[in-house]
Amino acid sequence: MSAAAIRTELAELADPERAAGMARYFQVRPGGYGEGDRFLGIAVPPQRAVAKRYAATTPLADAGELLGSSWHEERLTALFVLVRRFERGDDDERARIVELYLARRDRVDNWDLVDASAPYLLGPWLLDRDDSVLDELAGSPSLWDRRIAVMATFAGIRAGRPEATLRIADRLLTDPEDLLHKAVGWMLREVGNRDLACAEAFLGPRYRRMPRTMLRYAIERFPADRRRDYLAGRV
Repeated sequence: MSAAAIRTELAELADPERAAGMARYFQVRPGGYGEGDRFLGIAVPPQRAVAKRYAATTPLADAGELLGSSWHEERLTALFVLVRRFERGDDDERARIVELYLARRDRVDNWDLVDASAPYLLGPWLLDRDDSVLDELAGSPSLWDRRIAVMATFAGIRAGRPEATLRIADRLLTDPEDLLHKAVGWMLREVGNRDLACAEAFLGPRYRRMPRTMLRYAIERFPADRRRDYLAGRV
């Protein structure tokens, strides 16, 4: 019944005018990265509030059902439920949540869905475990699998362990997708925020091969003169 109750609450929050704007923003047009997605038109905070009310009582099967929805907000709310359950669960429940997440990751199919889930589910789960699944995801033909791979490494960055980030960033260094350039650059920037020397050691032999967007994201918070040196190829 939790899935039905969540759907009912979200339907009551729907705003067709906002939905039209979101559809444009998330590029649901033919050929866009969000092609075919559907929006109810709900801002993120109300979705988080719905997830908070239902997380403790929502069976994982119901969350999985919502993940299969054609409505973007139902999928995102399902992910918010899973994140809350993961944060409060024991290892057995966390394992079930990660198993569900990986099994239904084809429905984690836009950048906001990835970014709201991978750093808070898959990333923390893999911190003290074999993380070779990240390499499998990084080698996937799916843009969203590859984004999951790099965004999941945010958990390691926060824990002072950026090795997975650097490994996956190296694999995705010349990825053709702009949404990967931004994600990899963002994670490298987060590495640099905590350990500038570590970030520069990675960038030094690679920055000339990186897409410009990735490089700009990575060095965004470097000192101004250092940014200019990288952009001019003088490092």
